[in-house]
Amino acid sequence: MNGCESGAGPGAAGVVIASTRAALGVYPDKTGPIITGWLREHGFETGEPVVVPDGAPVGAALSALLGRHPAVVITSGGTGLSPTDETPEMTLPVLDREVPGIMEAIRAAGLAKTPMAVLSRGHAGLAGRTFVVNLPGSPSGVMDGLAVLDPLIRHICEQVAGGHGH
Repeated sequence: MNGCESGAGPGAAGVVIASTRAALGVYPDKTGPIITGWLREHGFETGEPVVVPDGAPVGAALSALLGRHPAVVITSGGTGLSPTDETPEMTLPVLDREVPGIMEAIRAAGLAKTPMAVLSRGHAGLAGRTFVVNLPGSPSGVMDGLAVLDPLIRHICEQVAGGHGH
């Protein structure tokens, strides 16, 4: 059962952080706590972020989370142009349907603050009945993305669960 379908709240959510340096302990993950805090504020049940190196480990972490059928999975990092930035390539194969307007809005929100926002190659869409979205790896990029999702997340969950929402 997808968490969006339960009457008690929006359900379960997962967070994947794509950062080789954070995964190796070179520095602490700064975006995971922002995302988990936001999810909890919106009533989602979520554990600690899964912090993995860039590349194939992101795909493995996504697959593991999707196997639990959460309502939402949010990733952060690995969406740029670096040779190791492969989060979009790990995400696209698990999506059944893309929702390009969300990424367009996230990039537009970021563009209002920095021209670098257009370099984010993230995806948003549905993997089964789970909403998946790739956010940038910077705290400011994550906050821009969450601001876009803020008025949408409940409606997304309602629609995925088969309701119409308003």
